[in-house]
Amino acid sequence: QARLVESGGGLVQAGGSLRLSCAASGQTFSNYTMGWFRQAPGKERRFVAAISWGGGSTNYANSVKGRFTISRDNAKNTVYLQMNSLIPEDTAVYYCAGSVVGCLVPGCDYNYWGPGTQVTVSS
Repeated sequence: QARLVESGGGLVQAGGSLRLSCAASGQTFSNYTMGWFRQAPGKERRFVAAISWGGGSTNYANSVKGRFTISRDNAKNTVYLQMNSLIPEDTAVYYCAGSVVGCLVPGCDYNYWGPGTQVTVSS
């Protein structure tokens, strides 16, 4: 059974950095588009970033562009989200997801989801 598990969340001060990881198991995700989403308290889950199966194409939400970087290591079946210059508005539960559809824009269907990891940015 396919499974995604996020790690690397935590508490960080504004201006700091965190690196999230998403480990895939149960099947090979190298052919999947992978994405990161986040959900702040009382808000809907929102797209953060996505990366193509080969890693050659990426897309970011405007709110994180220039601060976050998505990458993947298909040999390790792992996707990363490097988050720099964090601000309190980045506080949310961050979810990793996998999609068999090769599109990188918000609104694409994702077939697999991880349970999420909490990121809290203090001011």
